Amino acid sequence: MKTRTNEAIRTAAEKHGVKLWQIADALGVNDGNFSRKLRRELPPDEVEKILAIIARIAEGAKE
Repeated sequence: MKTRTNEAIRTAAEKHGVKLWQIADALGVNDGNFSRKLRRELPPDEVEKILAIIARIAEGAKE
């Protein structure tokens, strides 16, 4: 089975019901550019930043 690139980001987004366009918006980038960026593995520090954004968006959705 082939694993997807940036699996942790994709899995966390799916788990929390966060759309990729919401992450892109929080980063201040176009959603198409963000999706293309996910085609290649990101550096660990950038992955952590995006996971924190996912957590923040998911927390805001609970309110």
